[in-house]
Amino acid sequence: MKIKIGLKFKARKIEIDNVKKLNKFEKGMGLMFRCRDKCPAMLFKFKNPTRMNIHSLFVFFPFVVIWLDNKNKVVDMKIVKPFRILVSCKKSFYKILEIPLNKRYQKQIKFLFKK
Repeated sequence: MKIKIGLKFKARKIEIDNVKKLNKFEKGMGLMFRCRDKCPAMLFKFKNPTRMNIHSLFVFFPFVVIWLDNKNKVVDMKIVKPFRILVSCKKSFYKILEIPLNKRYQKQIKFLFKK
């Protein structure tokens, strides 16, 4: 299912279109074995706050990971390179948004990482 998600970041809102909400099986795969240009952003939701680590094994392109609280406020974010064993957030979160670095999300990624 593709959805639109609004994020709260530095007192501003940004919308990310074409986000795939993942089911239990898909949560185990995420961006692994996907093609960068055709891949949508992926949303992982959790019932309770968590501090689960992720990895980028078998992800063949860099991507942005954004950790969100229960109100879609950005807790932390990073650009993750391929084949990293451990990627973590120091704070608890309710959602993870993985955004491939591709042309589809170029405008939103520039907004998030501008200084």
